[in-house]
Amino acid sequence: MSDEVQRIVPEDEEISEEWLRETDEPGIRNVGAFTGPEVGGWVVSIWAQEFFRQDSLGVELRQRMETALRAVAGVTDVYEHDNEQWDVAGAPSGEALTRAAASVVDELADRMRKATAALDRGEKLP
Repeated sequence: MSDEVQRIVPEDEEISEEWLRETDEPGIRNVGAFTGPEVGGWVVSIWAQEFFRQDSLGVELRQRMETALRAVAGVTDVYEHDNEQWDVAGAPSGEALTRAAASVVDELADRMRKATAALDRGEKLP
């Protein structure tokens, strides 16, 4: 499996453009972005946010993600759509959004792996 950011053919006809970074660690390092006429901007999906929520690592992940997405050229606003997705306003490129998101999860990947192993052992995250 490639760690490269790729433009893919959307499966949903309401999506006009979609970018994806698939890895061999989907729950930690997969990210993607899509847009369409009904979306009103871009939606950036972070797979790891499903598992890291209100614990300290989840809070740090969200803070870093917001900062990285806001730094992408063309972004005018960023807000958390739900636990795993961000809404991004403006005219950024989907590729740039996906790369920015990938850089954040890559920076935190070692810590997320350790936390995932702890969860698998039944331990609670701080």
